[in-house]
Amino acid sequence: MPSELVSPPHLLSIVITVRNEEAHLAALLESLLKQEPPFEIVLVDALSTDRTFAIAEEYAAKHPEVLRLFQAAGKRGAGRNYGARQARGEWLVFTDGDCVADSRWLPSLRAGMGSASVVAGKTVTIGNPSYVNLERVELYQQDMDVTYPSCNLAYRKDLFVRLGGFDDRFVTAEDIDLNLRAVRAGATLRSCPEAVVYHATRANPLQFFTQAFWNGWGRKQLTEKHGSLWSRYRYKRMFIAQHTPTAYVRMVAALTGYFMRLVTASGSRERIRPDRSE
Repeated sequence: MPSELVSPPHLLSIVITVRNEEAHLAALLESLLKQEPPFEIVLVDALSTDRTFAIAEEYAAKHPEVLRLFQAAGKRGAGRNYGARQARGEWLVFTDGDCVADSRWLPSLRAGMGSASVVAGKTVTIGNPSYVNLERVELYQQDMDVTYPSCNLAYRKDLFVRLGGFDDRFVTAEDIDLNLRAVRAGATLRSCPEAVVYHATRANPLQFFTQAFWNGWGRKQLTEKHGSLWSRYRYKRMFIAQHTPTAYVRMVAALTGYFMRLVTASGSRERIRPDRSE
């Protein structure tokens, strides 16, 4: 009796945009090159001023069949969109330059791709325990969490193209915006906790709270584009679960960014207007 024919796995395009990730890039690429094929790595360097691109070139010289390099200035959303246009795979898998992928990352994501057009892995933050234990403020749309970060996120390429990719006007929260638009367009977002990526937290308090400020700024950009979202946030659970000085300072930094965006963008051309399609 002839054996049952099994379709080969889809080619996955791992899209990364980096800037000044000299300290982390080698560890990321080592973890990606050990993944289960078939895959390609599309790395977009946003004109780094350190040795990031030189390190990438060293790896590309050793693995030219897998690693493809590009340079393009711009924010993260613009860099990811650029990389997506170069990608040859049926799926786009996004991660960041300061991450390390678990050895079963791609096989675990593949397992979720048969039943969804968006698959989100589990991101484990490593570093200072004061920062690691802080949770993100979840936002739900149609009972799906849309705050899964793009350091561990996979999209069918045809869906990504239909949505217009990341909105490169966003300073942060461009991944939340994309997930929100995907769910509103009827896509199913599947959580795949077996697909683990380890993400390095900020190295010092200044970097950490600056990140919180810009995260708050990005959340305000979300309300500009999508209207009031406060009723869909799970912030009450976060407040109940986290009672540390670091958590409160982070909240103040994020609210400062939120209201600074409100003041600077109010009535100006910088404000993100709602899309006509929404």
